[in-house]
Amino acid sequence: MKVFIIGTGLIGGSFALDLKDASENVQIYGIDQNEAHLDEALELGVIQHKATMDDLGEAEVVYLAIPVDAAMKLLPEVLDRISDNCVVVDAGSTKEKICRIVEGHPKRRNFLAAHPIAGTEFSGPSAAIRKLFLNKTNIICEVEKTAFKLQEKAMTIFNAIGMRIRYMDPASHDRHIAYVSHLSHISSFMLGKTVLEKEKNERDIFDLAGSGFASTVRLAKSSPEMWTPIFSQNKENVLETLDEYISNLKHFRELMASNDFTEVYEEMNRTNHIKTVLNGITENENLKTLENGK
Repeated sequence: MKVFIIGTGLIGGSFALDLKDASENVQIYGIDQNEAHLDEALELGVIQHKATMDDLGEAEVVYLAIPVDAAMKLLPEVLDRISDNCVVVDAGSTKEKICRIVEGHPKRRNFLAAHPIAGTEFSGPSAAIRKLFLNKTNIICEVEKTAFKLQEKAMTIFNAIGMRIRYMDPASHDRHIAYVSHLSHISSFMLGKTVLEKEKNERDIFDLAGSGFASTVRLAKSSPEMWTPIFSQNKENVLETLDEYISNLKHFRELMASNDFTEVYEEMNRTNHIKTVLNGITENENLKTLENGK
């Protein structure tokens, strides 16, 4: 099976590594506008062959793992070039606009809109890691618009690399992901900005920052080239989440300013319920790992 990865960084590269491990009969071709990334991916064994857009007619699977603004521009061209038996899967963090851009394309049936809930704060081919997708949720949107045989081809791959499937309409996806992903990144970026502006001595940051700060600000190391287009495409949902988040911050500040630390305690105590939610997710992932014999 000839699989073409467009975008050989963290997501595309990890997908390639997992797919090669899962199947002996796969050949991975890489396409990337950054020639240095393409050379690095080949040298690291992330891909097996370098390719160009002109080669897409040979593809059986295309995995589009590039920033969402670039994906919207490139996807129609990809669909123009593929054969009728090829399935094109994107991995973008926003779904409503990319689904809309190809809704009238003659080969809309060849496209499967997906979003793997997986990743790290690192980027580039060297960031690619094995088992990144194991037991991770893969959100599929508008599955009914993809030809059934091509759905099956994609699902076989997702199952082979250990992903869990969740179906959702594009608008709901973008609304929910604004809360659980996009807001988290904004919070992390702005916390990092605040500390850098107020703590001018970088040595003080290094000496005094504990694991709590490091884990909270981790996402601020993410690529601005990737996240700026995401915020732009999901602007309305992100603004709504920011309004609610800012309102909660202001309320917390008001409680402290009025010395109402009883209510400060209650606010934090009520929010502790998030431990139950996250522990349930972790236990479910561990159970899936045992079931898979990993």
